[in-house]
Amino acid sequence: MIIPIKPWLDLANSKGAAALAGRRSDAWNGLAMSSNVDFEESDLPFRTGPGGLLCANFNHRMEFYHDPILAPEILEAMQPVAGKQIFDGTLGGGGHAEILLRNGAHVIGCDQDQDALDYAERRLSAYDDAFLPVRGNFREMDQILAGLGIGHVDGILLDLGVSSRQLDNPARGFSFRENGPLDMRMDDRAALSAKELVNEWAEDELIRIFREYGEERRAARVAREIVKARAIKPIETTFELSEVVGRAIPKTSAKNPATKVFQAIRIAVNAELEVLEVALEKAVELLAPKGVLAIITFHSLEDRIVKRFMHRRSNPFIDRPEWSEPRSNPDFCFHLPSRRAIEPEEAETRRNSRSRSAKLRIAIKA
Repeated sequence: MIIPIKPWLDLANSKGAAALAGRRSDAWNGLAMSSNVDFEESDLPFRTGPGGLLCANFNHRMEFYHDPILAPEILEAMQPVAGKQIFDGTLGGGGHAEILLRNGAHVIGCDQDQDALDYAERRLSAYDDAFLPVRGNFREMDQILAGLGIGHVDGILLDLGVSSRQLDNPARGFSFRENGPLDMRMDDRAALSAKELVNEWAEDELIRIFREYGEERRAARVAREIVKARAIKPIETTFELSEVVGRAIPKTSAKNPATKVFQAIRIAVNAELEVLEVALEKAVELLAPKGVLAIITFHSLEDRIVKRFMHRRSNPFIDRPEWSEPRSNPDFCFHLPSRRAIEPEEAETRRNSRSRSAKLRIAIKA
């Protein structure tokens, strides 16, 4: 499907769709989407060179870095030839967008993090009007594309991993490695932060999210310790929360006892699983025939949602014991190149240890 790209710039310059102009508007205010990264890791990769390879000096914490995980596999799946339209719903530092643009595709890059959009726009400026950065949440992809006059796209890419910049910036409050304010919002316009959740949510709700989103066996003990601590004074920093969790969970390995609790809080603050489920359903209508849906997940909760969605919609028939014969599946719309997830090769996990938990699942619109 070939659609002229030039009208994007007219729309982005306030001709009817100022809300889609990336940093030019704050109209899109959806919650964030991110996934599990091992907060214990500190070995940050780097690349060099301006022509598509991003310099990253982590002596300066504000440097943005986005190593595109499973890049060869994404290229093989997307086939980003000239004229194809691809919606990158998790633009980040622009790593995946760049490899798609370099191979001729047109890319709409969506992210809620204004820092990410600003950086990616500078990084990808050489691609002119083949690239459009848009601030928003990918659960709003139907509204974003409709505002651009685009009915269908040839590919939708979601890389659900939290970026190294967000993880390693103490001011964002995602990690317990350095002290910072409890925040964890992927979109700084969102109302709910980790501080409000930790200090205001009821004990039974804390238990629920620690169990469901963190798969933490000691969820009840952690919640009780948090409630006891916040009754004395509010828990306001990542170090304070980590210390409280440490009182409830003994340290038995190199892994910080607060890892699963931090994951659970981040997922809840950003409504990550709910956003993913909404986006998957919208992707069905937005993909053109033979369009590709590619999703990279980083923990079992997300992967389970994606796996079930793709399997449910890739079976032409459904059968039940009480039926005399199989019936057509009304949800059928995808073909799966493989029913198994694609994982990084050993060489990639050696180069970028944060890729080791990544899983890529691909579905092709029937």
